[in-house]
Order: sequence, then structure tokens, then C-alpha cells
Amino acid sequence: MSIQLLWAVIRPEKTPQVLRRLETEGFYGITEKRVYGRGKQRGIQVGAAIYDELAKTMLVLAVEQDRYQQAIQAIQEEAHTGHPGDGKIFVQPVEQVFTVRTGNPEL
Repeated sequence: MSIQLLWAVIRPEKTPQVLRRLETEGFYGITEKRVYGRGKQRGIQVGAAIYDELAKTMLVLAVEQDRYQQAIQAIQEEAHTGHPGDGKIFVQPVEQVFTVRTGNPEL
């Protein structure tokens, strides 16, 4: 079985609804981390102040090859505002997975 690792960087205020949607779709194993970053716009300017480190949430989940498009669609639909800074989803193949408790490989 092939596994894809999804790294989704989204707006923090969208996190609860994205997590609810993923759970509704059957994706339960998710790591959530608060991060700071910026995109192509290099931050935002408010008056004379430039904010180049914006709060974001990073969600990481491992998904079976035949379901990762479903997870991407759920994230895109729930995280979308239509404004710059909605986020990115990165997809990476997973070569190996080990259970920490037993040390056994899972793939």
C-alpha cells in the first residue's frame, strides 16, 4: 500500500472547520502545529508596518494513495477564503513507517 504525506499550511482561524471536515471524511490521524511564515507576497503591510511572519497552522497527515485526493479536496474547500494567504498543500510520498512502541515497520 502506498502512502502520501500531506503538509497543509492554512490560516489559523480555518483550522477547526478543516479538522472537523477531515474527521467527517474519515481522516483521524492528524498532527497540528502552530507555525509562522509568509508566501510570495512577503507578508502584509498595514500603514508603515510590514508583517513578514504571519501566524499559520500546519496540519500533517499520512493518507493512503487512493484517498489523498479526497483529503486535499476537503482541506481546499474548508480553508478557502479567496484571499492571498489561504495556504498551500504539499504532497510527499512516504517510503517507510515504523511504530515507536514496537519498532515494527508498517508498510
